[in-house]
Amino acid sequence: MTPIDTIRYNISMNNNDEIKPNAVYTVQETQELLKVSNSTIKRMLKHGLIKANKVGKQYRILGIEILRLVSPAVEKKAVRTYLNLKKKVVDKINKW
Repeated sequence: MTPIDTIRYNISMNNNDEIKPNAVYTVQETQELLKVSNSTIKRMLKHGLIKANKVGKQYRILGIEILRLVSPAVEKKAVRTYLNLKKKVVDKINKW
């Protein structure tokens, strides 16, 4: 079983919904699958943690992106992003 298969299995066991890598999900569906708020999904889209395509005025997210999001590699990227942001804030405060 590959890491993605393991993640897919664990998510399907928790939600009774399997995330299909080639399926297309709305922001609302992604929010329900990940059990996060709408503002969290928007923040993830804005910072590039989730890649999505805009169709009209709405975003569409591939299942593989949701699976990638819950993988360990994305956690490392999120930590790096947070630490970079924290450093910028600290630097700005120190300049005052």
